[in-house]
Amino acid sequence: MSEIYSTGFAPDPGSARDVLAFVLCPAEAFAPGGDAGEMEAVREVMGPVKAEAIRRWQQAHSVASRS
Repeated sequence: MSEIYSTGFAPDPGSARDVLAFVLCPAEAFAPGGDAGEMEAVREVMGPVKAEAIRRWQQAHSVASRS
């Protein structure tokens, strides 16, 4: 998957806490002071990124539980 958005924070896919913090992070954290249109655009872009973070955590958790 190509990179959609880049920040200094990369949640550890094996850490439920990291992934949960990232997924629950509001759009305003990514575009402080943005107007309604910008917030909607951020939500639209971040939705698939957050879903991918959850998918990676589930995959890491599944692999870890098999070990």
